[in-house]
Parts: sequence; C-alpha cells; structure tokens
Amino acid sequence: MSELVLTVTCASRRGIVAAIAGFLADHGCNITDAAQFDDMENGMFFMRVSFRSEEGADAETLRADFAEVAGAMEMDWAIHDPSVKAKVLLMVSNFGHCLNDLLYRWQIGALPVEIVGVVSNHMTYQKVVVNHDIPFHHIKVTPANKPEAEARLLALVDETGADLVVLARYMQVLSDALCQKMSGRIINIHHSFLPSFKGANPYKQAFERGVKLIGATAHYVTADLDEGPIIEQDTVRVTHAQSAADYVTLGRDVEAQVLARAIHAHIHHRVFLNAGKTVVFPASPGGYASERMG
Repeated sequence: MSELVLTVTCASRRGIVAAIAGFLADHGCNITDAAQFDDMENGMFFMRVSFRSEEGADAETLRADFAEVAGAMEMDWAIHDPSVKAKVLLMVSNFGHCLNDLLYRWQIGALPVEIVGVVSNHMTYQKVVVNHDIPFHHIKVTPANKPEAEARLLALVDETGADLVVLARYMQVLSDALCQKMSGRIINIHHSFLPSFKGANPYKQAFERGVKLIGATAHYVTADLDEGPIIEQDTVRVTHAQSAADYVTLGRDVEAQVLARAIHAHIHHRVFLNAGKTVVFPASPGGYASERMG
C-alpha cells in the first residue's frame, strides 16, 4: 500500500471534508491522518490528509480523478508522494552551525531530503561540503555584480531541480524580484525571536536589554526583510549571570533546531501560506519519527 498526502486550500464552505472523504473512500483509500483549519477571519479553509491506497490506485490516477472534485470547489490542491524526496539547495556564508547541523541530520537519515548542492559567497565551508560528496558552488556577491550573482543562483535552481532553497545563515539580502519568483520556496533562519531585536547583532541588543528569553525564527523569505510568514520559532531562558557570548552559544543551538523543524514541516507538506502568515499542522503523535526516516 502506498502512502500519499493530499493538501487543500480553498474558500471555506459546507461539504469540503465530506467531498474529500467520499472521494478517497470511493477510490479504495484509507485515511490515516487528517488535520484541518477554518480561518474565521478571512474565510479560508486548509486541510492535510494522509492516506493509503488499499486497492492499488496510483498518485497519477488519483490526481486525474480528484481534479473534478477540486474544480467544483475551486481548490488549490496537490497529491504528494512522500517517497519522493524534496530536492534542497542550501546557502551559507561564514557561520556554519546550521549548515553542519543540517548535514549531520541528512547524513544519519533524520532529514529525508536530497541535498543537491551548497551555495556560498565565501569559500569557508567548501571542504566540509565536498567531504560530504555534495556539490559546492561559490558565488561571490558584491554590490556591482549582484544581478549576475542572482542570475547564476536561479540558473542553479533550475539545473538542480531544487524544490526548496534554505538560507542556513546566508548573510546576503535577496532582491525583491528573486523573492517574488521563489515565493514559498525559500526558508530563512533569523537569529532572533522576531519581531524584536531586528538588524545587526540581535544577541548584543538582547544582552544590553537584559532579556530573559532569546530565540530564533524560521520564515519564508519575502521582499520585506525578515518579515516573511513565520514557520517555526523557539526560545531558551537566560539569566543576568550569563554573558553575551553565552547568549550566542545558546542562540546558535536554538537556530539549528528551529531551522531543521521548519524544513521538516515544509517537506512533509504541513505548512500552508495564509496571506502574511502560515498555517502549520503538527505531526501526529508518533508521526515525527516516521516522517523523519522518510
């Protein structure tokens, strides 16, 4: 039996769940997990359904047949095959904690993706990447060559077939045009619990203000710097007895964890864009382990 995932976004109306459940039942499918959300403020409906095809119906057949149901209800939808790993392009500058964490998770099978390459505007992590048998691409970025550098990046996305670009502490601002072209396909980790302490050296800002919690935020990249729809956040408690260096050490651990969880949610189709925010369905009890191993 093949496991598939159906994702649906549409205007809320009566009968959506019944139509989906009826369709799956009529096609010999058994629902194994389902989550839904009605946004009462904007009238939008979101649903994620995991199911098994118990009578041999394949994904292509189900897609073709479901199109009629989806069309009648004006759904934005997709049927995903979890056995097909997402192709991910990582980007990094001179801070390697998130990159190293993702490479380790990928190496042990805890992050079921295909890493198609690593892009950097520096050579700092070339050896690390190459030692993992992953292509390394150095794309130097200056104010003068930024359009050419972004053109090379987009060409690389096309060549590798990357489904997702991850900014693992890539410290270059992407252009509005690139953000719009890749909308919903670029995840960034911000070294702060947004929206507070934006800009340079947020840990120093937090230290100087005597905060008791520091954190990190993973979000989709948009043309508005660090204002994209938030996918995942977390915090760690600190005290007056700790230094700014302690904040950095603790913060980097949180960054790595938050970024990994955001990627995990995205590749398993649990994140839905909802205007300037997201709807993120949690993994079912016990589901994280099974998703983690693909």
